[in-house]
Amino acid sequence: MRREDAAAALDASQSTAAEAGIKAMIPVGRPFLDYVLSGLANAGFGQVCLVIGPEHEAMREYYTNLKVRRIKVAFATQREPLGTANAVVAAEEFADADEFLVINGDNYYPAEALSLIQSMGQPGTVLFSAEALIRESNIPKDRIRAFAYCVVDPDGFLADIVEKPGVSLATDFGAGKLVSMNFWRFGPNIFAACREVPRSQRGELELPAAVRLAIQKGAKFKSAICRAGVLDLSRRSDIAEVAARLRNVEVRL
Repeated sequence: MRREDAAAALDASQSTAAEAGIKAMIPVGRPFLDYVLSGLANAGFGQVCLVIGPEHEAMREYYTNLKVRRIKVAFATQREPLGTANAVVAAEEFADADEFLVINGDNYYPAEALSLIQSMGQPGTVLFSAEALIRESNIPKDRIRAFAYCVVDPDGFLADIVEKPGVSLATDFGAGKLVSMNFWRFGPNIFAACREVPRSQRGELELPAAVRLAIQKGAKFKSAICRAGVLDLSRRSDIAEVAARLRNVEVRL
């Protein structure tokens, strides 16, 4: 998000947040993360832990001072940017022995997905139809090609997850292709896999690889399929469309 994009017309507050690398705090009417948290509250989630870096104290200050009635906000610090699996470990004390939801802070997920994960009743994931993401989201095909590809077994459990799929998988946008948008319901056994997973070629401890390791060791993750869109705020060029799509969405925290 820090990278300049001549095609993206940002106002001063948006540019400041983008340059600071705090995607979730980019104002799109109000900070993007406000919409994410309001959606969680609408779905019945009452507590959330924001995993932040040491340089993101502005986010802690904002939510510490914000008056909220429907959702309680806690924080965990990821000391180094070592990847998404490491970020999950940072929230271990918050999660304790409970099952918990893990989502990206720069995605606004549909109510359908939140309902599916709430009603699952066990560790699992909501997967998204690549075809539906192209049709319903603001996410272009080239970006979806980089998402993890998922395989579900006949019993409805996640059988495999392939991070950065090869060309043959990435070019298949048929109705059957399912991708992960990092939308997980975990139990406490995920923490061991997050600690044991080897670093990726990028030098990160990645959550899809940790899930794959957990499956190989016998963990079960129930799967549900969502055919609605997800708003993605990964790049500066996303900001205008995301703001337009959220314009009439009420935020109640």
